[in-house]
Amino acid sequence: MNQRILAWEGCNNVRDLGGLRTADGGMTVLGNIVRGDCPARLTEQGWSELYAYGIRTIITLRTIGMLENELDFTSPYPDILTVQAAIEDITDQEFLHKWAITELWGTPLYYQDALGRWPDKHAAVVSAIAQAQPGGVLFHCIRGHDRTGIIALILLALAGVRREEVLADYALSLDAERDELLRRHNTSVPEAIFGALDGLDAQSYLRMGGVSQEELDAVRRRLVG
Repeated sequence: MNQRILAWEGCNNVRDLGGLRTADGGMTVLGNIVRGDCPARLTEQGWSELYAYGIRTIITLRTIGMLENELDFTSPYPDILTVQAAIEDITDQEFLHKWAITELWGTPLYYQDALGRWPDKHAAVVSAIAQAQPGGVLFHCIRGHDRTGIIALILLALAGVRREEVLADYALSLDAERDELLRRHNTSVPEAIFGALDGLDAQSYLRMGGVSQEELDAVRRRLVG
């Protein structure tokens, strides 16, 4: 666990997707794919730590219809490629009223609905990871909880990570208000995460969204070797 948690000065929710057990008895690979909160918060030392870890591609997860200046940053290292990927859309009025203007948007309860709406947007992130230059890939949003959480869930499902491990990874993004809110709605983080995983065939989902088989194979190599 300590190998997975990354202390990059300025950010407080960064961890490697390696070191997780798969259903076939294997383990995901450390050093290839990292999830996190926003690099705009990194200090000079934090950027140095990110670079030393091997990150050479950063994918910023955005929401169509939102101006999120918090996500804007410039890498001090010219060989780090930055990619912008919108994975949600609040101009979708149904999504806006069901989730975006409610407090439930900050919980994994919306994941199932988002998976049904935007396979193409989620697939574009996976394709970007597949096409990334040599070196590690960091994907992030602002807090590293919600948009980052759904992409992590898809990637870990693709890697065949055990459901309990997917849940444990999500739960490391601590949020007492989220947990209390879910309790008030008679549910919990485990129920929401397992609900999103139920029936999710990540390979079929991503192929439907436009990921090629070659790209799927490339991402699997990053995830499980």
